[in-house]
Amino acid sequence: MRQAVPYLALGVVYLSLSTPAFAYLDGATGSMLLQAIIGGTATVAVVGRNYIAKAKQLLARKPTRK
Repeated sequence: MRQAVPYLALGVVYLSLSTPAFAYLDGATGSMLLQAIIGGTATVAVVGRNYIAKAKQLLARKPTRK
């Protein structure tokens, strides 16, 4: 933890010295952000569903042969 203190202090100083960007955001920016959020959510859902299916498959009891 002591090793991280200088880096944290440097980060605080760096963030306090930033200047305003005065950036322009047009009308399409909001829809692009919404599209990125929806796409990220869908990706997490599909990947999660695949991992859950694999976990169920590993944990499923295999039928015994007689």
